Amino acid sequence: MIQIGGQSYALDDPRVLMVLGAAALVLLVLILLIMAVRAGARSARMVEPLARQMQVMGGHVQQLGMGQEQLRGGLQTVSDTQANAQTQMIQSIEARMAHVQQQMQDRLADNAARTARNLAEMQERMATTLHGSSKQTTTSLTQLQERLAAIDKAQDNITKLSGDVLSLQDILSNKQTRGAFGEIQLNDIVSKALPRDSYTMQATLSTGKRADCLIHLPNPPGPIVIDSKFPLEAYEALRRAKTDHEVKDAARAMRVAVKAHISAISSKYIIEGETADGALMFLPSEAVYAELHANFPELVREGFAARVWIVSPTTCMATLNTMRAILKDARMREQAGDIRKTLKMLHRDVEIVVERVGKLNTHFGQARADLEGLGTAAERAGKRAARLDNFDFEDLAEPDNTVVPLTKPSTDRGRDGRPK
Repeated sequence: MIQIGGQSYALDDPRVLMVLGAAALVLLVLILLIMAVRAGARSARMVEPLARQMQVMGGHVQQLGMGQEQLRGGLQTVSDTQANAQTQMIQSIEARMAHVQQQMQDRLADNAARTARNLAEMQERMATTLHGSSKQTTTSLTQLQERLAAIDKAQDNITKLSGDVLSLQDILSNKQTRGAFGEIQLNDIVSKALPRDSYTMQATLSTGKRADCLIHLPNPPGPIVIDSKFPLEAYEALRRAKTDHEVKDAARAMRVAVKAHISAISSKYIIEGETADGALMFLPSEAVYAELHANFPELVREGFAARVWIVSPTTCMATLNTMRAILKDARMREQAGDIRKTLKMLHRDVEIVVERVGKLNTHFGQARADLEGLGTAAERAGKRAARLDNFDFEDLAEPDNTVVPLTKPSTDRGRDGRPK
């Protein structure tokens, strides 16, 4: 951009380029004139051509001046046009700004009114909400008081339960009472899973040994014994152990105690020809069962080898349900013969009914034939009675010696050969 007379012109404008070209041409002419003046001293004969060239150049310079004047006029016109366009643009922008400002004022007024309405509605809702919240708070406080009373009652129950737990611990600390507790738990599980006549609690075997529970299964496998006594002292010692040495000693003691108990069950409750080829060792605690399977798998394998199956309350219930299915199947097999015998007798009764129905049908046929014969005889008797009314003693007719039987001879004979 160049500044000329307070106007700005771009260098890439064609008219500016023409002016610059004209200036360059004038500068070239001046250079040529200087060169011509210097050359006039050397050759006078070249003055006249140079004069003509100067005239021509003067004409060109004059034309360039006219072009410059035209260019100046065009630039002035362009400047005026740009000024007018700028003025119109400014006026349009001002009008649009005024319109936008008016719209913004209208929108601000609408927003202010809408905000006022929303604030009023929000205040109403907040008042309603606060009123409802106060009611809910009152209700919640009432419920909280009731729950606190329930918690106090539950606390009393927990305190009482703590005493019961301490009593239970005292019970479990005694070997005899702990055995009675296991027997009670086993009795409860067995009574829920099996019919009352399918097991015996505290059954005495032929060897004089008394089993905690004897399940009367059919052969095979035969009656199976469930023992509910378990050495919990070793497990309690293992649970109380803190150092590695104490843990090792408690684990060793538990292995010895469990092996001895498995051996005792195998020797006392597996009797050939009397009981099943196996017995169940009932653990009254799922924790002991999990401890054996997690950390003492060799004891479980030893129980398998001795045919002593270790069960917890959960697995014992599953095992007893399986035994219940076996008992049900055995009883169904026992009753199958009676069902067949009853069906055979029922079939014979049906055959007798069919025979007697056939005989009754024959009797009905005979009775029907007798009734038809009676009807025929009554009809003939009626005809003869009518002829007696018209009888003429002078005109005697031949007597009718035809005898009409009242009934047909019976062809149905009994078992003795005589007609019925």
